[in-house]
Amino acid sequence: MPKVRKEEFSVSGDQLLNKIKELVHEGNVRRILVKHEGKTVVEFPLSAGIIGVLLAPQLAAIGVIGALLAKCTIEVEREE
Repeated sequence: MPKVRKEEFSVSGDQLLNKIKELVHEGNVRRILVKHEGKTVVEFPLSAGIIGVLLAPQLAAIGVIGALLAKCTIEVEREE
């Protein structure tokens, strides 16, 4: 069973989409949560098989969320 490590990043709303794209590109991310003031706004699991076509609707939603939030936190679960 792989070990899972959690990381958190604080970003402004306009940086949200770019940071998530960067994290997805790294490839070892299992799950991403976007939080605002401690509450989960959006959460989605990722797998090695996810590609841009499947992720596009989620990224569009994240872009809208980022436009509405001034500051948020991205919580990432990674496989080690």
